[in-house]
Amino acid sequence: MDGDFRTEFVRDPAGLKKHPALVLNADYRPLSYYPLSLWPWQDAIKAAYMDRVDIVAEYDQVVRSPSTHIKIPSVVVLKDYVTPQKRVAFTRFNLFLRDEFCCQYCGARGDLTFDHVVPRAAGGVTSWENVVAACSPCNLRKGSKSLRNCGLSLRKPPRQPASEELRNMGRRFPPNYLHESWMDFLYWDAELDA
Repeated sequence: MDGDFRTEFVRDPAGLKKHPALVLNADYRPLSYYPLSLWPWQDAIKAAYMDRVDIVAEYDQVVRSPSTHIKIPSVVVLKDYVTPQKRVAFTRFNLFLRDEFCCQYCGARGDLTFDHVVPRAAGGVTSWENVVAACSPCNLRKGSKSLRNCGLSLRKPPRQPASEELRNMGRRFPPNYLHESWMDFLYWDAELDA
């Protein structure tokens, strides 16, 4: 198995990306949920070698050097606590996350853009309180008109999210790949089955 794994890496360099390590803060919570805080396995091994992290869980696969072999880390925890940012950056991604990746006019998911509630042509500014996620049909329907003039209404009023609120929102949107060793650290406060 180990030999197959090594030759797989040689044949398929993209295979090196197949074993990411979940990075936890010193309080054993992920640095971020969405995007999930992951490092390539090489960075996780380097950080462990430099004594910056503790390895909490490992994959079954091993990497070798001429003098040693190391199991690939699947979960690492930082030795020093990193204080989460209090200020939430106003980015397209964070805006979509705040609005739960759905149009704030009709609730559609999928191909989203953003819309100024008070159009810029009418003096509206680009801010958390005036920009919402919108699907293309609703955005085109609204154009540079006010909500009243186009017959649309907002599902919820736009506002600046707190960093903890956005972090918790990210937990609702798990990535495509979750290794079994990560579950105890991602959803440790989820309700248990009886």
